[in-house]
Amino acid sequence: MEKNINKRDKNEKLIAYCGLYCDDCFNRKGEIADLARDLRKKLREANFSQASKGLSKFFKEFKDYETCYTVLGKMVNLRCKKCCRDGGGNTFCKIRKCSQKKGLDGCWKCDEFESCKKLEDLELTHKEANIKNLRRIKKKGKNEFIKGKRDW
Repeated sequence: MEKNINKRDKNEKLIAYCGLYCDDCFNRKGEIADLARDLRKKLREANFSQASKGLSKFFKEFKDYETCYTVLGKMVNLRCKKCCRDGGGNTFCKIRKCSQKKGLDGCWKCDEFESCKKLEDLELTHKEANIKNLRRIKKKGKNEFIKGKRDW
């Protein structure tokens, strides 16, 4: 029985204040960071920076090779080893700070989450995924949310 409680607590800890689930995040999984790291390594081994200069004479897109390489480097840095509740993600997160200041377990406990301006910051990346999740958590509770459908 105790193992189930500990696992449940761990899973509940992965619910971010905003309604996203940390284990669904590509930054936490690290897959994209690993692929970007490996690709940068292969590009260096192949001296592709030099090759891109020659290729740019035939394909205009290769003029942006250095920018592409830099973006891959930033993708490597996207790895997130901590969940939101442990201080992972955006250290300046207004949503987390607001929930903590109000003493709330998450935005689903707030009567204003449907119209909250702080949650709008997530729209560009997640559209309405977190709002849908917040509605699910509010309606069914955290355990059912963890077991059921989640949006990202």
